Amino acid sequence: MTTAEPTDTPRAAEAPTAGDPKSKKSSSPLLKPERSIEGAVLNVFSHGFLILWAVLAAGPLLWALMTAFKPSASILESPWGLPDGLHWENWSNAWSKANIGRYTLNSFVIVIFSVPLTMLFGSMAAYVLARFDFRGSRIVYFTFVGGMAFPVVMALVPLFFVMKNLSLLDTRHGLIMVYIAYSMPFTIFFMTTFFRTLPSSVAEAAEIDGASHSRIFFQVMLPMAKPGLISVGIFNFLGHWNQYVLPFALNQGDEDDYVLTQGIGFLFAQAGYRADYGRLFAGLMMAALPILIVYAIFQRQVQAGLTAGAVK
Repeated sequence: MTTAEPTDTPRAAEAPTAGDPKSKKSSSPLLKPERSIEGAVLNVFSHGFLILWAVLAAGPLLWALMTAFKPSASILESPWGLPDGLHWENWSNAWSKANIGRYTLNSFVIVIFSVPLTMLFGSMAAYVLARFDFRGSRIVYFTFVGGMAFPVVMALVPLFFVMKNLSLLDTRHGLIMVYIAYSMPFTIFFMTTFFRTLPSSVAEAAEIDGASHSRIFFQVMLPMAKPGLISVGIFNFLGHWNQYVLPFALNQGDEDDYVLTQGIGFLFAQAGYRADYGRLFAGLMMAALPILIVYAIFQRQVQAGLTAGAVK
């Protein structure tokens, strides 16, 4: 049995070699300060850009929220000043006297039907275009996608006469149908890309087990596409809730049937320069709050859906 003898010479493994990156780092000490300075400059630039972007995005919203608690005289005298108190009467007047509650209910009724039906029809069309090869499939796909490049303003006149001939003007179900048709191109484009990223082996296994095409779609592929459905559903909700051009042209009947965007525009135009700005900003915040709440609840699903559709 032998014992290791202590030695004063360094071991060969601890000695730097020519190919070791540690040896390069230690042999060029001047590179370390340069890299640290470069990283610090990049961090300052990126953080400054993010702070500027946050101010530009959240600043108008916070100013509108602050203004909604101020009386009209205070808004005109000191538009950037803080409110002297929480004037909740602006919110109650907007809800009751300006009929914001009625307009909100109309928008909610239309959106609660238009968004799910858009998701259902768009997903079915996208699934067929993504998973089945048939003659003319690419023509159908690009016809749908080309709808995104068609300005809605150019379709207003023929759409108005079509709705009039079908007796769908100034009706909720007519507006729901128009919203669905308006959102179909983007929904099909988004969901077709998403369905193509899903693995085919799962659908093939279900088909071998005897599942029909409709059962594979509703019980296998559609649950797998849940992140994409949530993402495009949020975008459709934002588009339908904030839609102004289509209801302005196709829903000019009874004032009680106006949607929220029409009501806000009517509230502003009715009073002109004598507008109750406190009540007006309170109505604007009521219109924006549902969007903020929906996005705050589903923001993680939106991000997951966008990233899941980017990679396979």
